[in-house]
Amino acid sequence: MGSLKAFSALALGVSAAAAISDQAAAQAYPSKPIRAVVAFAPGGGTDVYARLIMAKLSERLGQARIVVDNRPGGGGYIGAEMAAKAPADGYTLFFTAANIVMSLKLYPQQPVDPMKDFQPVSLLVKEPSLLAVHPSLPVKSVKELIALGRANPGKINYGGGHGTSSHLNTELFKMMAKVNFVQIPYSGGTGPAVIGALIGEAPVVISPISAALAYAKSGRLRGLAITLPQRAAALPEYPAIAESLPGFAAFQWYGVLVPTGTPAEIVNKLHGELVKIMQLPDLRARIESEGSIPGGSTPQEFTAHMRDETVKWAKVVEVSGARAN
Repeated sequence: MGSLKAFSALALGVSAAAAISDQAAAQAYPSKPIRAVVAFAPGGGTDVYARLIMAKLSERLGQARIVVDNRPGGGGYIGAEMAAKAPADGYTLFFTAANIVMSLKLYPQQPVDPMKDFQPVSLLVKEPSLLAVHPSLPVKSVKELIALGRANPGKINYGGGHGTSSHLNTELFKMMAKVNFVQIPYSGGTGPAVIGALIGEAPVVISPISAALAYAKSGRLRGLAITLPQRAAALPEYPAIAESLPGFAAFQWYGVLVPTGTPAEIVNKLHGELVKIMQLPDLRARIESEGSIPGGSTPQEFTAHMRDETVKWAKVVEVSGARAN
């Protein structure tokens, strides 16, 4: 009995020491530069929001500089694996987009399980995508694009790297509109897909607003509609795809994850700072001006959202027959 009490006391002592150590680490955090891994190439929606928000977080955290580290490829899982395997000490953040769960069904052998290998910190931005075409494509509306697609099965290309929102949103569109566009699987996320549309190689793209809106406003792309279920107040010139294709709805989202095992005190500190950042008037105005919705969820809300998205997009992959190769 005495040995049991001694063991219990030792266990409690170890737990208390660990808690004190975590608290001390959180109080000293951050004491060196932080790396924010982005799993896509520069210029895409994930990169745009990562740099915007991480710059604000760097200011909030004082002396710690945050370096954005772009690691494109593998549908986003090269960067995800790097971030997941980093030390769980708060010095590696994973600025993720929806693809981390959207494309799970496409990559059954991928090396990362986002629900096990990461701790969600906060869902920060919800962003509609813009359905846009190269100006040479003779369409000015969603209905005209559907009609052209049906009249030319297998002859119109769209851009979208495997597992990206551009890929899966277009597969959802194809499935619902009953058209057969051909995927050009650019590596590196949204940015290369937008470039493919700009040069006319893949004249159809469904791109996050942040990566495509400027080109639509300049006339280098023709914006047709957004992917929210209704029009956005900040983008009154664009109808919703759902107005021509009832029931269509999809949006990109961005948030911060950290490797599983990161001390709760550090997760809570990051969450608190990110929520404050997302309330800054200049940042909110910038995000809203692009038709997106600034947020700042709890870790628990972000976890539930990721689970729901996993189910939704697994069904799209299964029904559409989308393949990673």
